[in-house]
Amino acid sequence: MIARRDLFAALAGCSVAPRGLAQPSPPVVFLMALATRESDAKSVAAFREGMHELGQVEGRSYLLVERYAQGDFARAEAMLREPMARPVAVYLTPGPAAARLVLRLTKTAPIVSAGLHPRGGQTDLFASLARPGGVVTGVSNFGEELAAKRVQLLKDMMPRLTTVGVVHNTTDPVFRDWGEETEGEVRTQGLRAVRVGLRSPSVNDMERALRQARAQGVEAIVVVRDFLTSSLHRSIAAASLDIGLASVAEERRYPEAGALMSFGASDRDQFRSAARYVDRMLKGAVPADLPIEQPTRFELVINRNTAKKLGLPIPQSVLLRADEVIE
Repeated sequence: MIARRDLFAALAGCSVAPRGLAQPSPPVVFLMALATRESDAKSVAAFREGMHELGQVEGRSYLLVERYAQGDFARAEAMLREPMARPVAVYLTPGPAAARLVLRLTKTAPIVSAGLHPRGGQTDLFASLARPGGVVTGVSNFGEELAAKRVQLLKDMMPRLTTVGVVHNTTDPVFRDWGEETEGEVRTQGLRAVRVGLRSPSVNDMERALRQARAQGVEAIVVVRDFLTSSLHRSIAAASLDIGLASVAEERRYPEAGALMSFGASDRDQFRSAARYVDRMLKGAVPADLPIEQPTRFELVINRNTAKKLGLPIPQSVLLRADEVIE
């Protein structure tokens, strides 16, 4: 028989990992963003906050690997092909273009995407909002479903408005579709629409396109959300003000950077919701069974200083609807 003293020693040895034995590595969450680190900083911070609130500790229960392509598709693909020390547990993307790129390279790893559109060419990513059916799920932002509202806000601010430019990415089929949807809404409301297409993250090219639009009689612009416009959001806000164009966008980052206003779902809310999806997948959930979440709250943000510089009085009806007025 083993002496009691020796038994206790054996049990104690079983409860302590041998010195030098490697601890299990945390699962990798791979953020693939097509825009810039700066443009996505607040969204990623909201994701980290959401994960923390769910009890996920970065570096211990998960590892966030961040990659930013700065508007360059080829660069993003090269980043995704870089060898990883550990396999990716979940991919996180700020929009459908990045999700589609990831899906081209892997058909098995789950993908959580913010900014999914409930229609407009998304059938290659998911079957339906209620039952995505594949490896992609996440959060919808309604996108161009709210284009009519953005155009109406411009009309409220500028009663004599006649011509609106639609600024969007022309390199991606989905974003081209979204641009066409917005153009349709402009025409539906009795205005002339001018397409202002972007093909690269070049500030000079963007400024040239805006000046050409101004020369064609454009008085205001609607900025369609995509990775090129997101990469250029500060430059678009500054250039439009300098040229004398009123601008409305989907994300609050634009009026924060000096654009006239924004109306859309909160990016912060979107990425906090994305954290819930990632948390569930790290615990074994399957994306095919997780319905795509739709936003329930939308925010109108107005930059009063920009309105003054453009000589636009803000109607009381618009002020009463604003969630925030930046002074």
